[in-house]
Amino acid sequence: MIFRNPLLVLLCAGSVSACGGSKTEAVAPESPANAEADKPASEESAVDEAEPQESSGPMSIPQECHKGSDPCTADPRWVRRLCSDVYPAVALYLFQSSSPFTRGYISARQVRAVNASGGVTSGEEWLEFDEEVILLHHRAPSTDGIQVSGAGDSYEAMRIDGSCVSLGGDEVRTNVPPQPKYVKIPWRYIGEDMQDALRALPGIKEAYIERRTECKGAFSGTVTDKCIKKDKALNRAIIEALKSGETSLPEPQKRP
Repeated sequence: MIFRNPLLVLLCAGSVSACGGSKTEAVAPESPANAEADKPASEESAVDEAEPQESSGPMSIPQECHKGSDPCTADPRWVRRLCSDVYPAVALYLFQSSSPFTRGYISARQVRAVNASGGVTSGEEWLEFDEEVILLHHRAPSTDGIQVSGAGDSYEAMRIDGSCVSLGGDEVRTNVPPQPKYVKIPWRYIGEDMQDALRALPGIKEAYIERRTECKGAFSGTVTDKCIKKDKALNRAIIEALKSGETSLPEPQKRP
């Protein structure tokens, strides 16, 4: 005959584990937050920071170095938004000599233009040796004691055409070359507000009129050699104005 302890029966009814049994617990469906946290590093955005809060309109362009950044770079949350698209007018604003962010110069003979943040790149597939870029975000190598081949410093940077590129620390330097190079500025995509601001600067209005007269307003297709020369002259005039230290361009309307 088997005697059952009433107290033990009650305890067992309330807890299977208390009586030595086992139970398979149901696993709650993975929440979006958990799914995001479990994503492999290869699927994460190149700028490893939290998403910025939604705003009702474009954010102001940062005017100072992000806290603790060395070299001087921008707020990573803003950089993530910036590098999700191409912003030619923002690039011109950042390339002014008054901009605080560190300049970099391509130190390899050729570097493919890749945007690891997920945004698009410009039509210029390669960065040339000595091309100037703005360093937007610096990613230091891991300090957890694990040595990984090729895992050094890296950067998110912006070209003067408004596209972001991802660069390894061995592909860019900060010492200024004798003659920095620049990708072509896409005049027709910088917005009327920035075009008006640039045409008001000495040297640019004349270069713009000469280019428009020679090219007859064309920006693509077959053009004359003289048109190509005038196009390059307008590019140089804009760069010289930005480097002169005498420009004070307004924040462009199209910005992240």
